[in-house]
Amino acid sequence: MDQNEALSGQGAENAQGEHPNNQTMESLLETESMSVELPQVGEIRKGVIASVGANQILVSVGAKSEGVVSGRELEQLSAEERAALQVGQEVSVYVLNPEDQNGNVVLSFKRAQEEMSWENVEKMVADQTVIDTKIIGFNKGGLIAAVGNLRGFVPSSQISALRRSQASGDTPEQRWQKMVGQPISVRIIEVDRERRRLILSERSVNTETRSSLKDRVISELEEGGVYTGKVTSLADFGAFVNINGADGLVHLSELSWDRLSHPREILEVGQEVRVKVINVDREKKRIGLSIRALQEDPWKSRVEKYSVGQLVEGTITRLTKFGAFARLDGDIEGLIHISELSENRVEHPKEVLKEGEVKTLRVIRIDGEQHRVGLSLRKVDSAAFADKDFKMLTQEFNQDSEPPSADAGDEEQPR
Repeated sequence: MDQNEALSGQGAENAQGEHPNNQTMESLLETESMSVELPQVGEIRKGVIASVGANQILVSVGAKSEGVVSGRELEQLSAEERAALQVGQEVSVYVLNPEDQNGNVVLSFKRAQEEMSWENVEKMVADQTVIDTKIIGFNKGGLIAAVGNLRGFVPSSQISALRRSQASGDTPEQRWQKMVGQPISVRIIEVDRERRRLILSERSVNTETRSSLKDRVISELEEGGVYTGKVTSLADFGAFVNINGADGLVHLSELSWDRLSHPREILEVGQEVRVKVINVDREKKRIGLSIRALQEDPWKSRVEKYSVGQLVEGTITRLTKFGAFARLDGDIEGLIHISELSENRVEHPKEVLKEGEVKTLRVIRIDGEQHRVGLSLRKVDSAAFADKDFKMLTQEFNQDSEPPSADAGDEEQPR
């Protein structure tokens, strides 16, 4: 019996009771679903050009169907850029839409190039790279320097004292014009991809001093130690905090238990914060820090009222190819894997669910470490949970039947 036959017979076996190999089959389905690398919005993928046409270019990106570059995206390509694209060529593409109304993956060449440039400068921040470049412009606030194909801003406060001493005049043109074309060494202190903001510092570049100081600090740091430091720079992926003279990275995921899109939501450069050292890589000279580790995990307290086997009300929030997500209460969201939607085989969750509808679901898994709750629609009426359901109903009935306390009311009784 092939896999499709086994799956199609799943409903019949479950209709008579829980099949002894049911859990194994569910694990297999979940593993297979998770192993499919479905394109995600904002993802950059390597692909191979499958065909080049007048109105569209097809790129194979490992999805069920080829991705499409067409319309306005094609118009943005110069004649030279289009001529350079050949069938079989490997290219980087940005996923604009993983599935449009026609079922196509919509891709972009230009966005991929732009995002890769930003990823490159983010890596420079993480590595604290000193960039040797040149001044390409200025404005009233400072200088503009090239960082690859991006433009970075050096505020006047971050220009070296020597260079500032050479500036004179009342207007930006008088102060900065003569410096255009001059070489400059800078370090990136802030990256904000969303705002297209790239802030540079010439003052912070002192390679010898910074390197020797960091070596000393790293040799003294211990994992698990708690320190007070000062925020020195912000980026899309996290914040750098200086402790004892060396910068460590607080990754975006380690800033807070709440979901953040950028560190600026809770931090600003110059702010003093307490951090915990969670990793020290002495070979690469990197310090991993956490602010979240010093805070209580609110998810665990919110999920305490749930238990495996419990029936709950959930609002369907998202439908994906591998299942559906349902919000239970507050920030608690659980996954109904596609194998838990029905006794019959389901190709896509939209066959049985709609976003926004409220469903009775059963909790089948709680993973406190990963902050995941597994839910089931098909096990709502499962006989395996009959005893638990009966006990819960009895408990609720007894609570509703309890007589009011003696002082519950002071109404005068009839004589």
